[in-house]
Amino acid sequence: MNLVEAIRDAHVVAMERDETVVVFGEDVGFFGGVFRCTQGLQERFGTHRCFDTPISESGIVGAAIGMATNGLRPCVEIQFADYMYPAYDQIVSEAARLRHRSAGDFTAPITVRMPTGGGIFGGQTHSQSPEALFTHVAGLTTIVPSNPYDAKGLLLAAIESPDPVMFLEPKRLYHGAFTGRPDDRVLPWKEHELGDVPDGHYTIPIGEAAIRREGSALTIVAYGTMVHVAATAVTESGIDAEIIDLRSLVPLDIDLVVASVERTGRCIVLHEATRTSGFGAELAALIQSKAFFSLEAPVRRVTGWDTPYPHAQEWDYFPGPDRVIRAMEETLAI
Repeated sequence: MNLVEAIRDAHVVAMERDETVVVFGEDVGFFGGVFRCTQGLQERFGTHRCFDTPISESGIVGAAIGMATNGLRPCVEIQFADYMYPAYDQIVSEAARLRHRSAGDFTAPITVRMPTGGGIFGGQTHSQSPEALFTHVAGLTTIVPSNPYDAKGLLLAAIESPDPVMFLEPKRLYHGAFTGRPDDRVLPWKEHELGDVPDGHYTIPIGEAAIRREGSALTIVAYGTMVHVAATAVTESGIDAEIIDLRSLVPLDIDLVVASVERTGRCIVLHEATRTSGFGAELAALIQSKAFFSLEAPVRRVTGWDTPYPHAQEWDYFPGPDRVIRAMEETLAI
């Protein structure tokens, strides 16, 4: 399966197993979603379980919270992560705090799916990576899968979670793997890239990172699209780097990261979002505080620039393999 098919299959499995699971959002019903992640669900499960909504992100998430407090498990789609801002108050002030403010009497078992990141020439309003806006909020789980196998298992785990989950889908990975080079349009998933997705139900524990490549020279910590950019940089450079795919940002598998850095002594944090106050800053601070005496060089960040996401100059903005290779070489030179 590719990422789209894996996400669609997760919906099918969840809706077949649990009649309280409902799916809704802009164009997700009849049209099947702008990226076709929900295609066929309305025909299969009916308009009462998969339906279209008005163009109102605040209304979508607000309705999901109300449904969740009354026994349903909504899995809603925000058409692009860039469109989530009108719903941010509902996410932060209501969904994230419901368990705490009700002393556990109510929870918000909702999953909010949203395509994230660039690589499709979507410009500044279709390419943002807002994960740090969620990781800052107590009460939210934030997940960013990097491959079809993880996407299905993590989405099923998210839907089954008793608390709100922000599920960010790297749109550049929807139809294949990605090297980070602008001329690589579609690279079909291979079995070793975790494109082999089992039928039926399975989950991946939320909060467990994965080592995608073992190495001894340094550690690269990444998630989503950047896992593949890191792999390309390591292959092209020949540097024996270890690549960690976080999969879940909150909760964070910091123990696995620290153990890797203690072995290699050097670390690069890689993400597509803007640099200032990005999630990489939190990672760097945690690594520095927990693995300080093992570090042989400062933790280095490779990120997007502190500008709106450009259209015409997208590949100058995108943190591709060349920038990762340069960062590895500079880190190893210290």
